[in-house]
Amino acid sequence: MSEENNENLGDEIKDTAKEIKDEAKSTASEFKEGWNEATKSSENKKLLAGLLAILLGGFGVHKFILGYQKEGFILLGCSIVLGIITCGVAAWVVWVITLIEGIIYLTKSDEEFYQTYQANKKPWF
Repeated sequence: MSEENNENLGDEIKDTAKEIKDEAKSTASEFKEGWNEATKSSENKKLLAGLLAILLGGFGVHKFILGYQKEGFILLGCSIVLGIITCGVAAWVVWVITLIEGIIYLTKSDEEFYQTYQANKKPWF
């Protein structure tokens, strides 16, 4: 009888593991679809770029989101390299600038943001 219980327990564990696996795949698929939808529209890019500029601006993440790789690397380099050389003063200045830039992103209308930063590719302010 003990062997029979062990076999039933093993089958239950396998079934539970399969259910968890299927649920994880479903959740990952839903997340991927949501992420793709969120990054497609200009409004969501505006929101994402604005929030990233405010929160992680010194790393240039918002520039990478908008497709400005050169400007993103400039911000990243200024924050890290110049931040080390100036004991953090340069990193603080970059953060203040990107804070202002994030606020500018968030206060523009969706159409104005799209025209300025995505259609016309204006990299700074």
